[in-house]
Amino acid sequence: MENQTVNAVLTDQCAAYGNFVAKAFCEGGLVMYIILVVGLLTLFLVVERFMALQRLTIDKSQVAENLFAMILRGDLRQAIAFCDSKPAPLTNTLKAGLVQAMNRRPDEEIQVAMDASVLRETPRLEGWVSFLAVFGNMGVLIGLVGTIIGLIRSFSGVAEADAATKAAELSKGISEALNCTAFGLMVAITAIFFFGFFQIRIGRAINDMQESSMTLMNLVVSNRDKLKG
Repeated sequence: MENQTVNAVLTDQCAAYGNFVAKAFCEGGLVMYIILVVGLLTLFLVVERFMALQRLTIDKSQVAENLFAMILRGDLRQAIAFCDSKPAPLTNTLKAGLVQAMNRRPDEEIQVAMDASVLRETPRLEGWVSFLAVFGNMGVLIGLVGTIIGLIRSFSGVAEADAATKAAELSKGISEALNCTAFGLMVAITAIFFFGFFQIRIGRAINDMQESSMTLMNLVVSNRDKLKG
């Protein structure tokens, strides 16, 4: 009797929502709130990585046009100052090599310094992006849990209800199950999509660091006689 009263109250509350999404969320039951938490964490992480990558990435061609021209003139101090004026993983990597070149270190040490910088800067680019894949899997699994709970309630309600209310109880349970499935999949698809998107952007940024460090190394080797501290 108490379960029927609670269900009646929830049904009345859901009916009060005019918006389809809000109504579906309400009909999904308590599991929907867990999916909502995962969805909010996904949204927070997506926004945070967008802002972080906007700040940490820089146009490789712009850097090459200005920085490598300074190296060809042999002005290492100006090149280092240029890197300091545009702090980013790419310029930090190139600066690590320029500092070693200014100190007249061997070619191997210059390359090692830039490789070490790439390893240091990569975690800054990646951040917590790997958790998007975790949230994607959680969205699917939590939605599945909600689906199972909805079906269990549906058939339990049918078994206990009288003939007049069996159809209504069955409908409410199936509605809860399908809404949990739908919202869980929405969160999962969003998380997995942005996980792939950020992986591509981060991979390009890492490739830019590696490619630019190799170009810098070639310039230093071929212009050793011009370089001045």
